[in-house]
Amino acid sequence: MLLQRPTDYADVMDSATTRRMTSRPLTLPNALTYARIAAVPAVVAAMYWQDILQGGIWLRWVALAIFITAGVTDILDGYIARMWDQQSSFGRMLDPIADKLLVSSCLLMLAADGTIRGWSLWAAIVILCREILVSGLREYLAELRVGVPVTTLAKWKTTAQLVAIGFLLAGDAGDAVVSSVIGVPAPYVTMIGLTLLWISALVTLYTGYDYFKAGVRHLVD
Repeated sequence: MLLQRPTDYADVMDSATTRRMTSRPLTLPNALTYARIAAVPAVVAAMYWQDILQGGIWLRWVALAIFITAGVTDILDGYIARMWDQQSSFGRMLDPIADKLLVSSCLLMLAADGTIRGWSLWAAIVILCREILVSGLREYLAELRVGVPVTTLAKWKTTAQLVAIGFLLAGDAGDAVVSSVIGVPAPYVTMIGLTLLWISALVTLYTGYDYFKAGVRHLVD
């Protein structure tokens, strides 16, 4: 008998299984997730020192290096968990929390120092609101024993979002390097970051709507 392929989030949620996982908080993938959470105050401190305390522009590169390292741990923890069969319910819960903490804190600091300003603030607001919405839906649907799988489009959105934040963290430091190379002062690095931020915000609206539609369906049922 052939199984019908799910066509939307709600169908995928209905077909998701609730495979039992042990908590296992002290595994290598979870240790990498802890490191990503620890990177949050480190990035914030570098940005705060550079902008509020008038530190050197080199602190932008420090913030970017920490952010990239945290992004690498995000890739590695999932890969190691699958490769070594170290998936756990604790890691499954903590991983998206670590991602949201990192993204949210970076967006707030970039708005505070003026890198994200004007109309671009709306892109950041859309991303933050979507994260809150999805977190609430996940918590509600978890009580109903309904899984919320991550789609390929959502993964691409996350990738664009992280790359955008990386460019914006480089900000003035990256603009200065590019300007010295081409001989013309221009905020190319910042503009690339803002463009990618808008792209990820638009995709966020689409994926967030799908999550919301699926959540409403289960709420009505």
